[in-house]
Amino acid sequence: MRDAVIVEAVRSPVGKRNGGLSGVHPAQLSAEVLNALVARAGVDPAVVEDVVWGCVSQVGEQTFDIARTAALTAGWPESVTGVTVDRQCGSSQQSVHFAAAGLVAGQYDVVVAGGVESMSRVPMGSAIGEATPFPPGFMERYGSFPNQGLGAEMIAEKWGFTREQLDEFSVESHAKAAAAREAGRFDDQITPITLPDGTVVGQDEGIRASSVDKLAGLKTAFKPDGVITAGNSSQISDGSAALLMTTSEKARELGLTPLARVHTAVLAGTDPVIMLTAPIPATAKALTKSGLSIDDIGAFEVNEAFAPVPLAWLAEAGADPKRLNPNGGAIALGHPLGGSGARLMTTLVHHMRDNGIRYGLQTMCEGGGQGNATILELL
Repeated sequence: MRDAVIVEAVRSPVGKRNGGLSGVHPAQLSAEVLNALVARAGVDPAVVEDVVWGCVSQVGEQTFDIARTAALTAGWPESVTGVTVDRQCGSSQQSVHFAAAGLVAGQYDVVVAGGVESMSRVPMGSAIGEATPFPPGFMERYGSFPNQGLGAEMIAEKWGFTREQLDEFSVESHAKAAAAREAGRFDDQITPITLPDGTVVGQDEGIRASSVDKLAGLKTAFKPDGVITAGNSSQISDGSAALLMTTSEKARELGLTPLARVHTAVLAGTDPVIMLTAPIPATAKALTKSGLSIDDIGAFEVNEAFAPVPLAWLAEAGADPKRLNPNGGAIALGHPLGGSGARLMTTLVHHMRDNGIRYGLQTMCEGGGQGNATILELL
């Protein structure tokens, strides 16, 4: 029976807005990560059949199928195709799902899944231009233009989270990420990026010392009487990540050692106005389909789009809080949209390997009220 395994996972550092990576074209950034991936795995890129690449703002430098452009920019053979995926913030997690499905179905033997977003160079929302993505039928059904920040406010209100609770979670995210960086836990997963002027960006740029008192001074971002601020939200970022995937049989043929198997991959949909709650049913669906319990999972990566998202997930899932985002999340590390799903999965795979964790689960909220959930099994 065919399966889908991850044999290598690499990411760039996550650059802050207008930071070190802002001078790098997103296709070039992708190419750097792709070349690091095959170099670390020790494979010829000619064996890769397709690059399935997440990217949300497919406009300007990120249009014309950036997956294909990235593979060609990397110098890979012209036989390597590329396809660009948009499932909003979960785009590159969906890329992993598509790659896994292709492997199990026999459409691929070797494939790369990942993604990129340069939010400094291609601002969030720039693909809309002067148009509206929501026609009258949608507006008549839902009555408002969905706004993720207001969705986060709705979650905080529904679950009763205070501003202090959100800020406490955010401070902890920075503290965990700082501890992980200091301990070198990100070193094996990051490939340094050399800029045109020779400067090297080798570490995540968004991690900083923080405190509840400091965050308390920030203004709310979406509602005057709300609780969501820049301090308890994910950072606008630049970054890319990639995973080399194959089957167990093909891995043996190529002399590769799998890190983890894609055990279960599911989707869930919820109200697109509150937007950000789908990780909750997606997790429940993944556990049901896998036959595992929440206690069987040794590590969880739940994207920190806004602090209320993982907190609501935690309240509903009943997971051990110590297993949630053990190396920090997007509030500290940043959220380069189309690259975030692969960034989370790269971090999860390395954390599972380093700590002998058999099962890990990743989930993230996505525009349109969607959520991916993936269970990995350590090999």
